[in-house]
Amino acid sequence: MIDYELMWSSLPALLQGACITIQITIFASCIGYVLGIFFGLLEESKNFLVKSFLRIYVSTIRGTPMLIQILFIFFVLPQIGVKINATFSAIVAIGLNSSAYVSQIIRSGILAIGPGQVEAAKTLGLTKVQTMLHIVLPQAIKNSFFALGNELVTLIKDSSLASIIGVMELTKEGSVIRSRTYDAFSVLLMVALIYLVLTSSVTFFFELYAKRMKAQCSK
Repeated sequence: MIDYELMWSSLPALLQGACITIQITIFASCIGYVLGIFFGLLEESKNFLVKSFLRIYVSTIRGTPMLIQILFIFFVLPQIGVKINATFSAIVAIGLNSSAYVSQIIRSGILAIGPGQVEAAKTLGLTKVQTMLHIVLPQAIKNSFFALGNELVTLIKDSSLASIIGVMELTKEGSVIRSRTYDAFSVLLMVALIYLVLTSSVTFFFELYAKRMKAQCSK
């Protein structure tokens, strides 16, 4: 039932697709983390227009399928003169989607910080920006460390949606091989195993780093 020879012969093409998957994940996570942290901090703003915009943005992104967002950027933007290739479209869409979730992760991390620390920073003469950057943000990231790691794992899996617009990432490479060999089980099993290795590696890294942080704090 399992064609091990096919799995082995398909490995080079699948690994090439996995490299594209990793690239999409890295660049999308950069967009998602940078914008998400920025938006998470802005949600503490007292400006009504800023908070309203962020609430609409987050609700819209989280309330619509990522697949639709990818298709929107790839097919709609060229109609208004913004032409970008399939890979970049996927990166932007996945990154923007991630930013909405990261902003809420950071916001939860901020809410877990006691208000006394902010008051102490004001007493020391720190500005609001200095307080957010040097007091609040580091602790918010620390409080949200595992949630941010889980978001990265999610991005690895979500990158498979890029296949819908023809990006030759891991899932698309597997689909091409499957359509050529008609052996869905062996090919999809190999694709799943590669995804498992990628996600498990990220999880292992975050757990290892968390243990080192805990060991340093206990010294």
